[in-house]
Amino acid sequence: MHATARQRAADFAQRFGLALPVLLAPMAGACPVPLSAALANAGSMGAMGAVLSKPEDIGAWMTRFRQASAGPAQVNLWLPDALPRRDASAEAAMRDFLAQWGPAVPAQAGDTTPADFDAQFDALIAARPAVASTIMGVLASSHVARLKAAGIAWFACATTLDEARRAEAAGADAVVAQGFEAGGHRGAFDPAAAERQLVGLFSLLPRLVDHLSIPVIAAGGIADGRGIAAALTLGASAVQIGTAFLRTPEAALPSAWADALAAAEPEHTTPTRGFSGRLGRGLATPYVRALAESGVVPAPYPVQRGLTAPMRAAALEANRIDAMQAWAGQSAWMARARPAAELLGDWWEQAQALLP
Repeated sequence: MHATARQRAADFAQRFGLALPVLLAPMAGACPVPLSAALANAGSMGAMGAVLSKPEDIGAWMTRFRQASAGPAQVNLWLPDALPRRDASAEAAMRDFLAQWGPAVPAQAGDTTPADFDAQFDALIAARPAVASTIMGVLASSHVARLKAAGIAWFACATTLDEARRAEAAGADAVVAQGFEAGGHRGAFDPAAAERQLVGLFSLLPRLVDHLSIPVIAAGGIADGRGIAAALTLGASAVQIGTAFLRTPEAALPSAWADALAAAEPEHTTPTRGFSGRLGRGLATPYVRALAESGVVPAPYPVQRGLTAPMRAAALEANRIDAMQAWAGQSAWMARARPAAELLGDWWEQAQALLP
């Protein structure tokens, strides 16, 4: 805690095989191998968001990554929620609402189930990424023991000090402090508490740093060297960036989503349960705004994800931003349409110039 920002960053980079302390956020569906490989080859770490991935997809992703890069990568898994309580009438109302934004939704769409976590974890162990990262909770002691035996580090996402302490006590090697500015899903351990835990990064980060003995990785709203330097100055050992890489050519994002990011003011993003049932920050699209004003209540995860699948697929195919699942952090406007490695290098050069 008493080390300088530069020393903390250097120690973290050396420990995890990096040239610089800037990580790619593991964004499910938005971290293709070309993006991860480009960043790992430039001294960062690749990332796979594997929340929905089949076990065999995890191994295949790591194989393709290793063919393109000798650098490290993390694979991110969701800790499973308890089975949701179903409400047939509420789901019917949601299906009627969704039909205004895409194809008719069959009643059985809500029967979707979460991924088989144990099978995913087995696949992760077999694939041997440098890091296993988690969101929505902490690993069981048996899982932690398997990671340690395999030489795989564990990064745990936390949105409060209590969550971070639980992760440290469970054996995490580092904690990702997720500020409420971050795009995508919130990492709150209790799904029902997510709205009550919308703490900004620069309040959350020093709180965690002052009470943990393991490295803290800052995430949320960081999109250039100024943000990197600020986070390191506040005690982070590294930063994790997602939205700011989404307009790079390697991300290959749908053009409607990429263009909307460039035009988004910070207030044009909002937390919503409207896509998956879990709280996540995305662009305040017409669908998101209409749902918030409708009084229709999203179903719990993963039921809502199943119900919205037809709409999301149709919007993606038609490149329509109005109903697209377009996750975005509050600094989306800072995303640049430039090669990922160039951005990374420029940001780190800028950050170093600002650090004492």
